[in-house]
Amino acid sequence: MGRIEITKEDIDIAALFKEAANPLAGGFVIFVGTVRDDGIEAIDFESFDEVAVSDMNKIAAEAEEKYSLLSIDIIHRNGLLAVGETILVIQVSAAHRHEAFEGCSFILEEIKRFVPIWKKDIKTGGGEEWHH
Repeated sequence: MGRIEITKEDIDIAALFKEAANPLAGGFVIFVGTVRDDGIEAIDFESFDEVAVSDMNKIAAEAEEKYSLLSIDIIHRNGLLAVGETILVIQVSAAHRHEAFEGCSFILEEIKRFVPIWKKDIKTGGGEEWHH
């Protein structure tokens, strides 16, 4: 397993990919979630970091076993992010592409399902709305 963390810092995707290099990997899948402009100017993320990281480690361990993944990195941002900024990077590698795609999708859906990370949409022109 690689890096599993919550950070306020921007994520260097190229460096993350380089760190995960593995001659046994036939496929890498990298998901990059960004702040989408759908009537908002920013999203403010808050998390219960200790529990969130623990939950993401559990998800990664389950995905590693279930999809025979060779490496897993999950990095989620925290704090105020403007439209276009990176929120989340999930990078997985596997011997074959099918396992890499399935494993990455599983991790993303599990994070959204129960990891304690909340977001507050800051709407263009005023107003705010909290989501899980």
